[in-house]
Amino acid sequence: MKKWVLMGVAALVATGAWAAKEMSVQVREGQLRNRASFLGTVTGTVAYGDRVVVNQTMAGWCEVATAAGATGWIHESALTPKRIVIASGANDARIGASGEEVALAGKGFNKEVEAAYKQQNQNLDYTWVDWMGKQVVSEAQLVNFLQQGGLAQ
Repeated sequence: MKKWVLMGVAALVATGAWAAKEMSVQVREGQLRNRASFLGTVTGTVAYGDRVVVNQTMAGWCEVATAAGATGWIHESALTPKRIVIASGANDARIGASGEEVALAGKGFNKEVEAAYKQQNQNLDYTWVDWMGKQVVSEAQLVNFLQQGGLAQ
């Protein structure tokens, strides 16, 4: 029996099933939290292109460790298995995208789509939409909103 267990463990290690997975940060700045929740306290940050080791996953969150030794939980949408190589041609390159930009891009929405929609619907008033887009919500306000709405874990 012990022989079969040891063979199974060896097979898992050999196939990488037990190995920690290395991933790249795909947002301009990602927040490491003390628990797998947007309500968790921010304990550190990672930058676009940083490599992290994923130790475990839980409900869309990854517990990661950086090369510098920082650890914490980050939402899986901020990570990609692809290795990101930062390079620039003759022109200045903008490094990375914000988490918000990644979320919108995932939905097929970008500045070009917005501009085309506005061009096709010139009679619509975007004053309040533009105003809302400029609003800044602090982390404390966000946590309060989630708690009051019963969305907090």
